[in-house]
Amino acid sequence: MSKIAVVAKLTAAEGKRDDLVAAMGPMMEAAQAEAGTEVYALHTDLGDENAVWLYELYTDSAALDAHSSSEAMAAFGASLGGLLDGALEIMLLDPVSSTGL
Repeated sequence: MSKIAVVAKLTAAEGKRDDLVAAMGPMMEAAQAEAGTEVYALHTDLGDENAVWLYELYTDSAALDAHSSSEAMAAFGASLGGLLDGALEIMLLDPVSSTGL
């Protein structure tokens, strides 16, 4: 399978999770328009009031590269000042099997 998946964890500064989710709005909209982005799903963590998770699925590594280097991603990165507690945690995955995607 040539697709590539990403799971990313963003930990919000204390009390800033809702602000972080709101800051994701423009990035979520931009991802919908990216040709190679198949899934870009934002989740809040039921067990950690500061954690936000993204599940992303791309047609291939070129699509992930295009997303990562997009103007929307640069603007998103610039909007994070004061919203995060620590660095993003990113895992790159090779999809093997799924249901519903």
